[in-house]
Amino acid sequence: MDLNNYVPVILFLLAATGLGILVVSLGFLFGPRKPDAAKLSSYECGFEPFEDARMRFDVRYYLVAILFILFDLETAFLVPWAVSLDSLSKGGSFYGLGIMFVFLVELILGYVYIWKKGALDWE
Repeated sequence: MDLNNYVPVILFLLAATGLGILVVSLGFLFGPRKPDAAKLSSYECGFEPFEDARMRFDVRYYLVAILFILFDLETAFLVPWAVSLDSLSKGGSFYGLGIMFVFLVELILGYVYIWKKGALDWE
């Protein structure tokens, strides 16, 4: 095993670590230090905290977050498909188009399902 092959990687890691430490140190040394009540208070969606942090939390926040992540990741699959569509449909084959059609039908059915269940209603 020749360690000379790893010298550029090690130098890159050292330079990145040194630059990171340098930037954080400069910000710490020369940054303004003017603490006030607004900067020291906890931030909760733009309003002042009014109860204990261990209070009951509405599950709809979690539901909306999970649904957002789910549909965001599903739509992220459209980009690689669109890029590789040409290679999937070589020779007049509709295989790539058919697979994405099935995917989009499942995506739309899932969206309609959660819409009918009322998961998107905020009342």
